[in-house]
Amino acid sequence: MRHRLKDVAERAGVSVKTVSNVVNGYQHVRPDTRARVERAIAELNYRPNLSARNLRKGRTGVIALAGPELDVPAFAELARHVVTAAAERGWTVLVDRAGGGPAPPGRVAAGIGDHLVDGLIVGPSTPTAGHLAGRDDGTPVVLVGGPGGPGPADHVATDDAAAARAATAHLISLGRRRVAAIGVRPTPEVAAARLRLAGYAAALAAAGIAHDERLVVPVPAWRRADGAAAVRHLLTSGVRPDAVLCLTDTLALGALRALHEAGLRVPGDVAVAGFDDIEDGRFSVPTLTTVAADRERVARLAVALLADRIDGDRSAPPRTLTVPCRLEPRESTLGR
Repeated sequence: MRHRLKDVAERAGVSVKTVSNVVNGYQHVRPDTRARVERAIAELNYRPNLSARNLRKGRTGVIALAGPELDVPAFAELARHVVTAAAERGWTVLVDRAGGGPAPPGRVAAGIGDHLVDGLIVGPSTPTAGHLAGRDDGTPVVLVGGPGGPGPADHVATDDAAAARAATAHLISLGRRRVAAIGVRPTPEVAAARLRLAGYAAALAAAGIAHDERLVVPVPAWRRADGAAAVRHLLTSGVRPDAVLCLTDTLALGALRALHEAGLRVPGDVAVAGFDDIEDGRFSVPTLTTVAADRERVARLAVALLADRIDGDRSAPPRTLTVPCRLEPRESTLGR
């Protein structure tokens, strides 16, 4: 039998209002009273009726998370943390794809099913500010990734350009001078690629190394096979690098495989660095030097910003919170 708020109140010897205050986390409840209510909740295995609560508030209890490609490890790890943080608020997360061309981001930015969700978190490399500026449904939105600064929505930012510059400078500090960059994307939605390439170019300029366009290899997607294909292209083009900055870790894992197949040692012949700090890179051979951001912190900040918008002032100016990136040097650049 499903117990009601009234049953908990009778068991604890308090009013229904007091039980409601405890369940909803109100602070102005005496410690001994709170303890009695919490004990009654545990004894009765009481679970709040979230559907009824959301109905009273005009909410669905569902938020959406939109990302580029759902099987990309970095996005999958972000999604896991978003789901965890949302569950702590009693929310369900609807995950949708938004990438691969202008239509999907436009659809998500326009409102992922009117009145279907209470809010939307837009993951890395998805809608641009222009897409979001055209929304008209009023659903709160939080952007994740990319640089901070004024924008159309709340934003949890990362400085991709500065991080890529640090990773490239690390390669240069090891004596590498022919540093390739793999991962430029042709689609305009992938702002992260442009920012990371800008950081790469800035590090070369700071070191007095001429920018060689032949060392910059575009890819159709950020997958392992694309990283491997890009390295094979470099090796057969006659412009052999002594270091490779891959704009994602998945590209870097493919690059490691192609270098191994070509009989080149990493990092002896070619040093390799990636971006995103996915779990696979900690177990590759060699382990992968990478740029890392605290994805759990990013997810929790995004959920907290969204909660503030859902329950608070939706007309307030957009806010930006920045999570710093850090370089994680490992065997692919330092050796064993």
